[in-house]
Amino acid sequence: MTSAKQPVEHVLKKTSSLARRNRGGFTVSRFAEKLGQSSLPAVLAVPAMAVVTPLSGVPLFSSACGALICLISVQMLMGRRHLWIPGWLGRRRIQADAVRKGAAALRGSVRWMDRHSGKRLALLTRQPFLTLIQTVCLICGALMPLLEIVPFSSSVLGGIVSLLAVSMLTRDGLIALITLAALFAAAAAIASGFV
Repeated sequence: MTSAKQPVEHVLKKTSSLARRNRGGFTVSRFAEKLGQSSLPAVLAVPAMAVVTPLSGVPLFSSACGALICLISVQMLMGRRHLWIPGWLGRRRIQADAVRKGAAALRGSVRWMDRHSGKRLALLTRQPFLTLIQTVCLICGALMPLLEIVPFSSSVLGGIVSLLAVSMLTRDGLIALITLAALFAAAAAIASGFV
């Protein structure tokens, strides 16, 4: 289970710990198995936050994270409690050094999120609103491979998914409400520019 007071930092610590113990790297399946003991939102938060780091500049990194975000989001929408990873993806190796660097880059942001999140408007993290949150995560993940050639676009999408994952993890409906409101306002502004 995730730590009640520091749920996001707890996920990051588990990720860093896995990288320290497996210096030669580890498979996606091993990573998901380790984090999947917490919850699906915990597993979702990791690739989403990773896209926000400088690792997003690595070719195809954003696409891989987007595929993982899609896979997790679909399974959340299906109501699964444990993550299923297809064999071809599960066998992919993750470099431990890259994970350690990414975790170090995120440490300050994660602590800030833990300090500023809590059970607020928890109703908005339950059904039917939960389906909307998970669907937005799915759409963001699906767009990442398509937008990889546009600088920083994947990082913006990763930031959105990160905040929504944190809202589900901490039952903080206020974070979800603000994130979705900002996203829909931005989408409306972009759409009106094309009209």
